[in-house]
Amino acid sequence: MTRTSILELQRSVEADSTRGDQTPVRASGDDKAMLKAAADLTRDLNVARPGIYWADMIGCALLGYAGLFTAIFTSSAVVATVAVVVAMLALYRAGSFIHELTHIKPNAVPGFRLVWNLIVGIPLLVPSFLYEGVHNQHHAKRYYGTVNDPEYLPLALMKPWTLPVFLIAAALAPIGMLIRFGILAPLSLLSPKLRDTVVAKYSGLQINPKFRRPQPEGDFRKQWLAMEIACSVWAISLLAMVATGVVPVRAFLIFLGVASGVMFLNQIRTLVAHLWENDGEPMTVTAQFLDSVNVPPPGTLPAIWAPVGLRYHALHHLLPGLPYHALGEAHRRLCKALDGIRSITTRPIAAFPGWSDG
Repeated sequence: MTRTSILELQRSVEADSTRGDQTPVRASGDDKAMLKAAADLTRDLNVARPGIYWADMIGCALLGYAGLFTAIFTSSAVVATVAVVVAMLALYRAGSFIHELTHIKPNAVPGFRLVWNLIVGIPLLVPSFLYEGVHNQHHAKRYYGTVNDPEYLPLALMKPWTLPVFLIAAALAPIGMLIRFGILAPLSLLSPKLRDTVVAKYSGLQINPKFRRPQPEGDFRKQWLAMEIACSVWAISLLAMVATGVVPVRAFLIFLGVASGVMFLNQIRTLVAHLWENDGEPMTVTAQFLDSVNVPPPGTLPAIWAPVGLRYHALHHLLPGLPYHALGEAHRRLCKALDGIRSITTRPIAAFPGWSDG
């Protein structure tokens, strides 16, 4: 990275920091100096490290299921409570790798997508097809913040009652997944019209109710169907075992409670990820960056409620292909390149969230 690009980047950021009003920050054009400097400074970090992915995901999944089964089989209310919390946090982190699956190159970590679906996605009824082909539109320059963005709502501009509805919907999501895979998916085989509805409205991890998903095509369609069949078999089997008493109602409710907690935590994290102030107009990459939020160290709690690199959400929008384990180092490098960064971040986080250092 040249000193010229650093100086251009710093001048750009300092110019923005001199704004005297508190209106939403928007960029009329991409800040090419910032984009180039960020890319140059992190070019060597773009390689995913399989050992980190495997150890992190499998370790969290094992810990999560250990907590789940401990909560189910223990007779102690205290132990069960602690085990449920452990299960929620561990499975939340393991589940968050669905985000990485949409960004890393297919062969970067061989077998990771398949194994993740087998031990996390299908058991929790959140197979990767619910995110793949959806999340990428959230990063598309022409879609971000518009009606075609499945992961954006102008929450800051909406009525106050929308916030509790937003959170309650997430808490009820596991029940919705059981209905989607255990009832709607099989019935949709008998009705093309119902199938179109299921694909368009109930086949994406989205928060925008106006988003409609197109029918899958090619190899992705085959992968989608395979995951959907597996989830349907599991959902139907689970409901049948509960109905016949094979799985105790208490165990089933604990499972639903843990899954609900995972989805609720993710929805809380989603609230912090952006400023949610865009009114539907297309935004440049720079504007997307400014509308997103980093919550880096020295804070430690964000590592729990925004795991797998999600605490660096603004930086992720700037460099979406960067592996999660490299985001911390990338953030440190960018901050070090900007001598004036600490004076800039004394302003409210809404003024320049992307460069917040906690």
